Amino acid sequence: MNALWQSVLGEIELTVSHATYTTWYKNTELVSHNDEELVIAVPNIFAKKQFEVKFNDQIKKVLANNGVEPKRITYTIIVAGKKTRVNRETTLDNVDNSSMADALIPQHNTQTSSQIGRPTSGLSVTGNLNPRYTFDNFIVGSSNDLAYTASRAVAVNPGIKYNPLYFYGGVGLGKTHLMQAVGNEIMKLNPAARVLYVSSETFVNEFLDYIRFKKKGFSDKYRNIDVLIVDDMQFIANKEKTQEEFFHTFNFLHQNNKQIIISSDKPPRSIPTLTERLRSRFEMGMSIDVQMPDFETRCAILSAKASLSGVELNTETVEYLATNIKTNIRELEGALNQLLAYAELHGIEPDITTAEGLLGNVRQSRPQHLTSKQIIDRTAKHFQLQTEEMCSVKRDKHIVVPRQIAMYLLRSELHLSFPKIAGELGRKDHTTAIHSVEKIEKAIKLDFVIREQVASIREKLYA
Repeated sequence: MNALWQSVLGEIELTVSHATYTTWYKNTELVSHNDEELVIAVPNIFAKKQFEVKFNDQIKKVLANNGVEPKRITYTIIVAGKKTRVNRETTLDNVDNSSMADALIPQHNTQTSSQIGRPTSGLSVTGNLNPRYTFDNFIVGSSNDLAYTASRAVAVNPGIKYNPLYFYGGVGLGKTHLMQAVGNEIMKLNPAARVLYVSSETFVNEFLDYIRFKKKGFSDKYRNIDVLIVDDMQFIANKEKTQEEFFHTFNFLHQNNKQIIISSDKPPRSIPTLTERLRSRFEMGMSIDVQMPDFETRCAILSAKASLSGVELNTETVEYLATNIKTNIRELEGALNQLLAYAELHGIEPDITTAEGLLGNVRQSRPQHLTSKQIIDRTAKHFQLQTEEMCSVKRDKHIVVPRQIAMYLLRSELHLSFPKIAGELGRKDHTTAIHSVEKIEKAIKLDFVIREQVASIREKLYA
């Protein structure tokens, strides 16, 4: 039975994107099958709905390719960490809830004992890792699939591939979770590994104590390790002495094939007070942009988090929360926690009615009916332009790009037609709007500056 499902998953993996596979398929299990029915276990109600509506035909086709054609396919839910199906039809004693992604990456460490995990007298082996941050509970989507894949590769071969590994992006997007997941996975594969996670603030404070009070052990702590994970690197950018010390620490670890993982809110080239030699070293590895999850990934995150609390939210409630919370994952989780706590306190179902009431209070200061004028005015203000200039026939570069961003936001936030978008910005030809939207969509993926500008305007629209 497992061989059949592995074969199905292997074929599906070749036909869908990596994000789709890891988001939807990786945590599925084949529970049972016969000529009448084939039962597939999925992790939550939102995934169940997606498979029933979106992926069922594809699974039927792949099953047929493998000589299996049941009369019906049934999707059932297994709550994370439990062995009981939610609909209580049967007890699953032999379901393996480990990530399917583990089968895709060799679960061994190629470094020798001389490279990693050498015993060092008086040194703490690990530091500050939160065991809750793992790959298995990290939801993968198009916004973070590259970061996830690189992290898995680093966890298997620390110090060899992607060193340093540098994540950047806004707050609350999962960078800390992913970095600590790497550390936890390395410790799982090699318990002798010495992994240290610190914030840049901790590094700064400990370095200052070392300078002021001649405290011993600073260099030993940061150099006699196998993996150094530093969060929020941007906070050392204007501290010259600290940067110098980190430069020497970085060089020592890198030259000895020790893994370095860093996060920041900006790519190295966009941190103005970062020294050139640190910037060049941060860029010598792999820098990855972690963005806000798309709608489907937000839904998957909500369903997974609710399942961990033993609650199965219906699709309508999940989609309502995912539609109305677009800033970051922390706010998304905060809204979910508020909903679950309120429902438990009052003994009611955490349904869409309750969510609308609570979220309405959270968002009461936000515009309930966003208009085209608000988007155009806010974009013009962001670029210090007059609204009249945005809607004029002028083709100056400092006006054209803001105008294109406004068109993109009219499309993404209000879902206006291209002729309507063109009309709102004083254009007669709707192909201009099509070109502008496509250009900004592409720029968001490739240009950090444009992405930051769009995110800043969007945040102010809902502030």
